[in-house]
Amino acid sequence: MIIDDRHYDFIIIGSGAAGGTMARSLASGGHAVLLLERGQQMPLADQNVADVDLFRKDRYHPKEQWFGTDGDPFSPQTIYALGGNTKIWGGVLERLREQEWAGLALQAGQAPGWGLSQGDFEPWYDKAESLYRVHGQRGIDPTEPAAARPYDFAPRPVEPFFEELRLAFGRQGVRPYPLPLSWSESAADPSGDAELFGVDLACASTSFVVRSGAEVRRLHVNPSGTEVRGVEALVDGQSWIFMGHQVVLAAGAINSPAILLRSATDRHPRGLANGSDQVGRNLMKLQLTSILQLSTEPNSGRYPRSFAINDYLWGDKNVSFPLGAIQNGGGVLQDALFAESPPVLSLVTKLLPNFGLNQLASRSISWWAMSPVLPDPHNRVSLRGDRIQVTYQPNNREAHDRLVYRWIDTLKAVEADPECHVVKEAPTHPRGEAPLSAIGYSCGTCRMGDNPATSVVDLQGRSHELANLTIADASVFPACPAMGFGLTVIANALRIAEGLKASL
Repeated sequence: MIIDDRHYDFIIIGSGAAGGTMARSLASGGHAVLLLERGQQMPLADQNVADVDLFRKDRYHPKEQWFGTDGDPFSPQTIYALGGNTKIWGGVLERLREQEWAGLALQAGQAPGWGLSQGDFEPWYDKAESLYRVHGQRGIDPTEPAAARPYDFAPRPVEPFFEELRLAFGRQGVRPYPLPLSWSESAADPSGDAELFGVDLACASTSFVVRSGAEVRRLHVNPSGTEVRGVEALVDGQSWIFMGHQVVLAAGAINSPAILLRSATDRHPRGLANGSDQVGRNLMKLQLTSILQLSTEPNSGRYPRSFAINDYLWGDKNVSFPLGAIQNGGGVLQDALFAESPPVLSLVTKLLPNFGLNQLASRSISWWAMSPVLPDPHNRVSLRGDRIQVTYQPNNREAHDRLVYRWIDTLKAVEADPECHVVKEAPTHPRGEAPLSAIGYSCGTCRMGDNPATSVVDLQGRSHELANLTIADASVFPACPAMGFGLTVIANALRIAEGLKASL
């Protein structure tokens, strides 16, 4: 085993939305920061997905297997690279709605509150939107937070056919609004991510060190079991030990609890920070269903995401409980999640013989229906030997099904609109649910709270049990947001980083 002879102020594990953002924030204060990332820098050709190779899953799946609910192995759709899962994402950065902080009353039950408020996050949302150069427009979405300031950047231009679609949706009584998108100045890498807006900016500090290709295996604690003494990582086939004053775990809702569970000791037999037996439990995975519309004219299949509709977020004319959000998935060749929905592909090819992938990409418009779920202690991340076991059964299904059928009815009405000429009527709208392997919108496995008996970390992300351990990724969320939550991860990372800097 090799021991790094440098002692860092902060060691950050993971370089995604949380870790990459924290690296930039902590390094900017002149602190000695070590960032450990399992992956390497991703080539531009891989992160700017734009051809039918997208549907070859080994292109963006790591060379590892997890076990699913049925005990069978599967390849997860997760990204090990500088920037983490933000390297292949839509760049959509939405704020939580005000009602969510107190806990939503879902059809399936009451979601827990966060112990925090919109006001607590407001300044950090502002900072996150500026840092990630979010382009958008306020005042159209009927559910947006009332206190939100204008975006610094105007919405991105959309494909011309989307303008006609937007007007057609308006005639059906719904209000499409431009999705807030992170967008860089780089022509080669236009979509913003945690490498561009986090890691790269941190590299301006001479006290910042990034070690890629460093797979963290476990954390080592002092003899009393009260603080983390070292971080063990596999680098080029050799075990290294890194030491720091504060350790920040930001490996995501699956790998963060796995690292803690793998670090069990005699004093922590259930894993580190797990006296509450909550590490790995309450896994929540945003329900996602892809829905296809057929366009009358070919398109590039390479356009970014554009519009969203939240008119059904809090229900519809028939029900008063939350249903969820609708978002355009972008061009099929830009949507990695779409490749995880084989029922959609198989159905299209069955209905339309000789309908190849290139034709599918150029003749389709994809939509994502997304709904929140409730925490369930039986939905969890655990270990099977040294490998990850994911046990998961979705809930709040009826509300999600209502959202899907409600949206399909809206699509049919738009297709029957004589003033809309960009989509064609179809006998069916192929759809498929994102499978277990699509874990990009997962949270909840190291929940935060004031009570150490029912949570893993406090409201500042600090472990209840280990004095120098902080968790900063989506695993700390006590509830599942109703739509993508990348901005909340980034804002929370900035908030926690400020507290850590003040503690030194």
